[in-house]
Amino acid sequence: MINSSPAAGILDRLSKASSAEDFFSLLGVDYDPKIVNVARLHILKRMGQYFAKEQFAGAAEPEIRARCKAMLERAYADFVASSPIDQRVFKVLKEAAADPKKAAAFVPLSELK
Repeated sequence: MINSSPAAGILDRLSKASSAEDFFSLLGVDYDPKIVNVARLHILKRMGQYFAKEQFAGAAEPEIRARCKAMLERAYADFVASSPIDQRVFKVLKEAAADPKKAAAFVPLSELK
């Protein structure tokens, strides 16, 4: 859990979060632990993708908090509606789906040294 002053801005507090549960707690987003246990990294990665598209310069703290909350809710909803495999937020999953007919490279044992 995070030990941060309540006076600290939400972006500062989120930057110190150490778990998905911290993000949900800080932003006041309800969640099903079963979903978070399976998709925690995927949810946070997706939130980061949404976050990267945001501009907070000049925004007041309540607006920043509301926008961060909406991003987490949206990211979480993505994984309530479908699985991490379906969403493919990580490169390895994207590449696996890019060309499913592509044969794996074969290296004969005689080639290994």
